[in-house]
Amino acid sequence: MSFDTAPVAAMRQDGEMDFVDRVAIVTGGASGMGAATIRRLAGDGARVVIVDRNGQLAHAVAEEVGGTAMVGDVSDSAFCDVAVAQTISVHGRLDVLVNAAGVIVRARGEDTTDDQWTKIMGVNVNGTFFMCRAALREMKAAGRGAIVNFGSIWGDLGSAGVAAYCASKGAVHNLTRALAMDHAADGIRVNAVCPGEVNTPMLQSERAEPVTQELLAQIASTVPMGRLADPDEIARVVCFLASDAASYMTGALVSVDAGYGAR
Repeated sequence: MSFDTAPVAAMRQDGEMDFVDRVAIVTGGASGMGAATIRRLAGDGARVVIVDRNGQLAHAVAEEVGGTAMVGDVSDSAFCDVAVAQTISVHGRLDVLVNAAGVIVRARGEDTTDDQWTKIMGVNVNGTFFMCRAALREMKAAGRGAIVNFGSIWGDLGSAGVAAYCASKGAVHNLTRALAMDHAADGIRVNAVCPGEVNTPMLQSERAEPVTQELLAQIASTVPMGRLADPDEIARVVCFLASDAASYMTGALVSVDAGYGAR
């Protein structure tokens, strides 16, 4: 699969998509859209820190792009504080935070257990908040920064069979708006990317039926463009929101869903 990179190249020439000398943390950066974002940021000159629970994958991505890995659980507020503090200690600054870490529970509300609810809220909502809170303290002191949270089309539209996930992403959407208002005057922008159906490990996880090419084609058939997104297509939008090219954007929820929500 190939993509037209001319618009991206043009922005790089103008310096607006240039992350040279900037430092970025990406949670969930070991796989899927998080890893795609890491690769783009590193390719655009950023010094990157991969935060993920999967140590093996996190270190592999870090070695690939010349970044560093921090292994831990973002649902632990103390770990989030340490992740930001160590980034500052090593790199001297923090310019970008991308909260891509997330989990999904495929269950109707009545079938969602306490443990499932607690887990999904812990990672998707608490983890996003804890990382934002730790990063905002440093960014406010520096007078600059950009945060991109991962929402979802399901945060606004809702969907059957994923009640807890929908609730968690709805919370991320309003958290993004609230933090954007809190810090608009501090030189800090807070936005969210809201992906549709993307071909990632999460899309294939927690399913009762085997994930076959036929199943993936069935999911793709529900999308107006008729295909699943590649993770890099989401990563490009994330990097735009984190860059100076989006300097007048804050509090925005940017859908990248091939027209799914426009119907």
